[in-house]
Amino acid sequence: MTRTVVIDPVTRIEGHAKISLHLDDQGYLSDARFHVVEYRGFEKFCEGHPYTEMAGITARICGICPVSHLLAAAKTGDKLLAVQIPAAAVNLRRMLNLAQICQSHALSFFHLSSPDFLLGWESDPARRNVFGLMAANPDLARAGIRLRQFGQQILELLGGRKINAAWAVPGGVRTPLSAEAEAWIRERLPEAKATVTLALDLFKKLLDGPLEREQRVFGDFPSLYMGLVGSDGQWEHYDGVLRFVDSTGQVVADGLKEDDYHDFIGEAVEPWSYLKFPYYKPLGYPAGMYRVGPLARLNVCSHIGTPWADKELADMRQRCGAIANSSFAYHQARLVEIVACLEGIEALLNDPETHSPRIRARAHLNQLEAVGVSEAPRGTLFHHYRVDANGLIDRVNLIIATGQNNLAMNRTVAQIAKEYIPGPVGANASIPEALLNRVEAGIRCFDPCLSCSTHAAGQMPLHVQLLGADGELLTERYR
Repeated sequence: MTRTVVIDPVTRIEGHAKISLHLDDQGYLSDARFHVVEYRGFEKFCEGHPYTEMAGITARICGICPVSHLLAAAKTGDKLLAVQIPAAAVNLRRMLNLAQICQSHALSFFHLSSPDFLLGWESDPARRNVFGLMAANPDLARAGIRLRQFGQQILELLGGRKINAAWAVPGGVRTPLSAEAEAWIRERLPEAKATVTLALDLFKKLLDGPLEREQRVFGDFPSLYMGLVGSDGQWEHYDGVLRFVDSTGQVVADGLKEDDYHDFIGEAVEPWSYLKFPYYKPLGYPAGMYRVGPLARLNVCSHIGTPWADKELADMRQRCGAIANSSFAYHQARLVEIVACLEGIEALLNDPETHSPRIRARAHLNQLEAVGVSEAPRGTLFHHYRVDANGLIDRVNLIIATGQNNLAMNRTVAQIAKEYIPGPVGANASIPEALLNRVEAGIRCFDPCLSCSTHAAGQMPLHVQLLGADGELLTERYR
């Protein structure tokens, strides 16, 4: 009799989802699925709006990373106008994105994932959250909160709001960097650097000891990786070209333009999830599985281009190999990228172009279709708009990072479940809390952003059921 274990909902992620573990007749794991159970329909209800509103509208897709959609929409608008935006606007958009990546990665590492590392997989779930971390290690928790605050405050200093600031617009940005904002950022940079140093030192010690097994079994499998790179293969987050590499570091495709994404990215659908399954078209579905995000960006680039970040990248490659294939390595990759963000923000502050008052190019509609791309904290984000002669949106396609990681997330969940549920599982078997948490943690490696900022404190309930093939309830557990 086949059975299904359901983890619903998955906790400490942004959005609503569940995991189902399918057991065969002998009680061995046969399949694992990560289900996204919410539907929002942004692509459809954007239709009919002026393209000039898309940055403000699509930023509302997510309360955690609104900048990602804001920049992708603005870049798509630039192409509809057919303008080259001023250098100051490019620099300020870059600063905004670096601050966004910094605050989002800080949220993921300190708030959502570190309770597992620091409090233990078997710890009480009522304490295994940011509040438990505050009680156990108040200095670290406070430092993590202030690091995220640092990134968020830069968003507010530039755009006027921490969330959903429609500041980047087609043609550039609305306002320049003020002297007061620059002074505040410079004053807080040393503290931010100290915090990420603390986190890196702590996490490396854990990798050398208690987390060694997780590094091996949490989604350690070959796949492709995709991300933006600069002209010399440098780490990129805003501009550049797209590159695919395989699990050995071999470049599969390079110099790809976002305008041609239909040629190399396909989007499959499955009846059990509202999240699409993008794949690398030349290899087909599902063989064309690829990963995006901080791990992929560090795998596809040759170097980062700033001294401290390059040093940390070298350390990561020494630990994980030239290509890190374990999904657990996403956590270290986020810390390396925070370093790159802090160094990048400082460099932009020192660039005279950043302080130019010329921040916007103005034009009328010159194109009826365009694709914009930017690197969100969780990976490469595509916005594809088609408009009519009046500039009203006729069609929208959004390819989000979490969707592109969908195949890899399912593969990760299955690998972890097979490691910790070797089977056979009897009909009356209990469901250990620590096992369920490890399966969930496989998803948290990717830090999926399914809709917006919800349940970040880990207070969602958990209801797991073991069902027979006929739907009979065999056993259940509440959390």
